[in-house]
Amino acid sequence: MAQAAEFQPDRRRAARAALRLNATMRDGSKSRSKARVIDISTHGCRIECTSGVADDSWIWLSIAGLETQYCRVVWHCQEYIGLEFTKPLSDAVFDKLLQENEQLPESAITDLRNIASRTQSLARQAGDANIAKLAELSRRCAVDAVVEGLRLNQPPPKPKSDA
Repeated sequence: MAQAAEFQPDRRRAARAALRLNATMRDGSKSRSKARVIDISTHGCRIECTSGVADDSWIWLSIAGLETQYCRVVWHCQEYIGLEFTKPLSDAVFDKLLQENEQLPESAITDLRNIASRTQSLARQAGDANIAKLAELSRRCAVDAVVEGLRLNQPPPKPKSDA
């Protein structure tokens, strides 16, 4: 059973912002893999990528408009990976990135809703080591989808009935 300490409030050094950016990831000598940034902060990001990685491994992450980041894999579960940048982004670079991607398109909001749904489903099947990570990612993506949907004047989707 999971320890209560695993369910502590978010301990992040910096707030994360929802984004949907294309990126590439390279793990050592392996070839590049396509990735999508789900959210980002000055200290790291979460990505969606089908290429497998191990916790505590090191990867190169290339995001258009940013210098390539050397990152530590903090966690991974299925196709979702949490990364920590070895060198945090400057506030100016981070702010510019947010300004350039200030409003998410409708397709990105749909992606966030789909990620929230998928990670919720994965959390129900996950072992104790991953349940909190997946549940938090699901919650965060769902909140981001609602907030961004309201910015686009989109009502949140109606909950599906189990009937």
